[in-house]
Amino acid sequence: METITLERITELQSEYGLTDLQKFIDTGDAWLTEGHIGRTAMSALEQGACLLPEKSHKDAYGGTIPSRNDLMPGTTGTLENAQNFWENVLNGEIEL
Repeated sequence: METITLERITELQSEYGLTDLQKFIDTGDAWLTEGHIGRTAMSALEQGACLLPEKSHKDAYGGTIPSRNDLMPGTTGTLENAQNFWENVLNGEIEL
């Protein structure tokens, strides 16, 4: 199977209803709203269903949320982590 592109991840997120959550992460709003949204965003990042944006953000307490490019490849929030997750969805290893 070929490498899943960012564009393909965006299509899959739309198909599985994750577009709004990804937008909250991309804008940094996930870290500024009530706790449930931030916890949901963190869970999606850990799984690989979503990924961090290319720009870092501040959370409600002034802490820095890193960009995906600030992290080691394959770790939570990176493109590689999301590629692995969606590859597993497409090949049937993960069912959403």
